[in-house]
Amino acid sequence: MPSKSKALKSLAELKGVQKTLAERREREAAEAAVRAAAEKKRAAEQDLFSRAIGATQPLRRRPAVPLAPEPPAPLPVQKQLDEQRVLRESLSDEFDVTTLLDADDAMSFRRPGIHTDVTRKLRAGEWSIQREIDLHGMRSDEAREALGEFIREAGKLGVRCVRVVHGKGLGSPGRQPVLKAKVQRWLIQKSETLAFVQAKPAEGGAGALVVLLTPSPRR
Repeated sequence: MPSKSKALKSLAELKGVQKTLAERREREAAEAAVRAAAEKKRAAEQDLFSRAIGATQPLRRRPAVPLAPEPPAPLPVQKQLDEQRVLRESLSDEFDVTTLLDADDAMSFRRPGIHTDVTRKLRAGEWSIQREIDLHGMRSDEAREALGEFIREAGKLGVRCVRVVHGKGLGSPGRQPVLKAKVQRWLIQKSETLAFVQAKPAEGGAGALVVLLTPSPRR
């Protein structure tokens, strides 16, 4: 009897395994059928789209040309050198200003056509001094270039009235105001200079000039 019971149990287990396998196969078959139906539907939709748009051709691709990055703009070194050279050549130390200066109590200059009221108002301080440069102690070539750059920048900014400090020349050989005379020559040679007068004692006196510049052109 024990052997027969054991055999029946094994047979029941075998049938259970077979049933499980059968169920799995049915489930897999059902899933495969669902996938096949979905694929068939997708293919039908794709075919419908292809028939709707008709024949197509792939777009031609133009050959791409690799572009090198734009090089940085070169530094205008030569232009700067040219400007410095022109500045040195345009301001002469030999320029004779004796006939252009008004020989009054305080040396002054005004361009032809500029009324004497302009120099009078400059002396009286009716023009506000907007910028100042101190050339005192510089070598002649340094002072000339510094003054030229200062005048150019003042013109760009629309500055009308400036003070140029050149010193009284007490430290020069023979205690002669060498730089003072040169600054007067340089300023007269600059087209931007309309007039200048010796500064008031409180503003530098014989060691400085108050300069009126031409108005900058409107843009």
